[in-house]
Amino acid sequence: MLQNKIYQNFYIEILKTFFVILFGLSVIALTVRAVNFLDLIVDSGYPVITYFAYSFLNLFGLAPKFVPLSFLLAIILFIIKHIGDSEFIILWTSGEKKITVVNLFLTIGTSVLIFYLILSTILTPIALNKSRQLLNNDKFNSFLPTIKSQQFSDSFKGFTFIVEKKINNEIENIFLHDEGDNLKNLTSNTSNVSSNTIIAKKGVVKEKRIFLLNGHIISSKKNKTNEVIKFEQLNIDLTNLTTTTIKKPKIQETSTLKLLSCFVVNNNVKNICRDDLKKEIIPVLLRRIILPFYIPIISLICSFLLITNKKIYNNKISVFIYSFTILLFTELAIRYTGLNYFLRLIYILSPFIIFLCLYFFLIFQFKKETKKL
Repeated sequence: MLQNKIYQNFYIEILKTFFVILFGLSVIALTVRAVNFLDLIVDSGYPVITYFAYSFLNLFGLAPKFVPLSFLLAIILFIIKHIGDSEFIILWTSGEKKITVVNLFLTIGTSVLIFYLILSTILTPIALNKSRQLLNNDKFNSFLPTIKSQQFSDSFKGFTFIVEKKINNEIENIFLHDEGDNLKNLTSNTSNVSSNTIIAKKGVVKEKRIFLLNGHIISSKKNKTNEVIKFEQLNIDLTNLTTTTIKKPKIQETSTLKLLSCFVVNNNVKNICRDDLKKEIIPVLLRRIILPFYIPIISLICSFLLITNKKIYNNKISVFIYSFTILLFTELAIRYTGLNYFLRLIYILSPFIIFLCLYFFLIFQFKKETKKL
């Protein structure tokens, strides 16, 4: 009964450390990534609330990348701490077998594996797809943040602009060029216009409208002639502008079932299952489904620290190097699994083969120690 209570505390302690490390690493990575997401506000004019929602949803895309490393740090720190406190020696002297502790580590590793599978196959694709829908559904909030003095901006499809000076919401020496038919009713015959260019001395920006003073509209006709219209005041509605932010879901944002269907049936849903994309889909699926099965291997490698006779292959540094090498292999090899069938087969079979080899090796080592006693 006491031993069950001890193992329960071990289980909770390792998982608690794991989630703290995972959360910390993910938040640090998100903080760095969120700096790039500021372009949504500065360049594309999205609302601040969209920026925060988009950043939060991308946390689910970052977290899976740190699951293996977080588990490695959690379990190796736990073992080193309890070896230093001589708590394991108390267990051994009470007659507890070391393989029982190894099995506990495997149970924890299996729990992390299941958590990793749920996160990578279900939660992450849903969250990333939702973040993409945010950009697709939300229009830009204001034109003003996208304006920078003396810098060309092409943040909107078919629409380029530059201003010489910007003071608050007032701008001077404005140049606007529209090739995407975003500016409506500037000429009498819009069907014959290929592009519109507007030059103005001054202007005022208010949310999705711009008021221009003293300028010209130059409309380029499809017959290669130009029409020039002079104006004193011009009120332009910019509601029709569309940002150049990518809005179509990427492979990483597509559900696991849809990606699997590309190989189960002859499916061409939304052009995802094209032959030229399958070499990109395979690494994504292996990362979501197979990579989590390398987690229990980390448990077994870290269990080398329980071996009494400390040799060069089972000291702290060696164990960390073995584990980190496994993590490095999973990250580097997975990128080429879509290109090479042999490598793909090795990647799929490796976690199960390595697991069996390490587990029987530990049993053998513990039996040797028992015989010496």
